[in-house]
Formats: sequence, C-alpha cells, structure tokens
Amino acid sequence: MAFVRRKGNAYYLVHNVRRDGKVQQLHLAKLGERARITDQVVREVSKKHPFVALNWRQLREQLDSQIDLADPQSPAVQNLVHSLRELNLDIADLFPPVVQFSESPAVARELLVQLRLLHSTIQVKLNQFDRRDELKRSHRGGGRFGNAWRER
Repeated sequence: MAFVRRKGNAYYLVHNVRRDGKVQQLHLAKLGERARITDQVVREVSKKHPFVALNWRQLREQLDSQIDLADPQSPAVQNLVHSLRELNLDIADLFPPVVQFSESPAVARELLVQLRLLHSTIQVKLNQFDRRDELKRSHRGGGRFGNAWRER
C-alpha cells in the first residue's frame, strides 16, 4: 500500500514492502514541499518501480483531501499566500528592456512563454472563482422559487 508521508518540510511517496519478515519503506518519489502527484511523477515512478502497483487516483484524492484551504492558519494556506506574494514581487521587478536585451534570446523567449502561461492560468482560476461567487448569489435568492415572493 502506497501513501504520502511528510518528513521535515518535504512530502514523499512511499510504499511498504516486506523483506526478511520485516516491513521496510520503499521511497518511490520526493513530492516536494507541497505534495503533488503530477503526470511526470507517475511516469518516473512507473519506470523506476514497474512491479509496484499503485492506485494513482486514490493517492491524488488523498492529497486533495489533506489540503485545508478553509483554515487561514494552515501551513498550506500560509505557503500559498507567501508564494503568491513572492511571485508578485519577482514579476514586479521584471522590466521589459531587461528581457529584450538579454544576452540569451532563448531565455527571453522562455520567460515570455512562462509569463503568458501564468496569465492564462490566473485568468482560468479567476473565472472559476467568479462562477462560484455567481452560484452563491443565485442560491441566496430564497429557495425553490427564487426571489419571486419578493416581487409582490
């Protein structure tokens, strides 16, 4: 049975195996400070440990249920807010002339690609939050018949 384990500030994907009658943990992958099972992790673990059968869907669900974004004091929320602040500061310090006159055009192109990708990702997330807010407003209307009783 594979599971995610925290050790220090990092998360690891581990699997218990029996060797000579003793249980040992087989470290399958380091997931980093914020535990994520990406497609790349799945490929690398499957390649490195082909005989270990894992339920990837269940592992991803386990991780999703561990993150408590409702608690503003949770480490996950604190790390996310800190990362967003740092990213904002890093991007604010980036000026187009510096990118355009970079010694490496490939670096400048990659930076612009990543900024465009970040912009798209942020737009998708903001749209998701907007839709959620619209749903909340529409459900406040008064139940089965909406606001019809208020119009009289």
